[in-house]
Amino acid sequence: MTRRVEAPGAGRSGGDGRPPFVLHDHRLPRPHHDLRLAEDGVLRSWALPNGLPTAAARNRLAIAVPDHDLDHLTYEDATKTIADTGWWELEDRDERRTVFVLHGRTGPRRFALVRTRGSGGRSAGPGGLLLHLTSQQPAG
Repeated sequence: MTRRVEAPGAGRSGGDGRPPFVLHDHRLPRPHHDLRLAEDGVLRSWALPNGLPTAAARNRLAIAVPDHDLDHLTYEDATKTIADTGWWELEDRDERRTVFVLHGRTGPRRFALVRTRGSGGRSAGPGGLLLHLTSQQPAG
């Protein structure tokens, strides 16, 4: 059964012009999370095999996956539920990293999505990303 839930801040513009995000908890084909950030009319998406990092010393693999339609902000089915939702803000971005704050149900958390380097200092490609919980966190 497919269902859509209306979570706080899950509207297409976060309800107040702020860009929304959703963290999906997938059960199949293998348990993992998907982080989706609304930007440029789509949801930029990353698969997180081990979920969001919970400590600054524990980076997590982030695998870029195809963009999703904004309808996925509220999408749930028998194998996919919404683990968190809210809005996000971009703090800094360059060709190697993106620093952003997720303002979810349990308060704000700052993360950095960092492109890793392959052998010889070359980029590891579009899938070579780490998600890092920054040591400095926003108040809230």
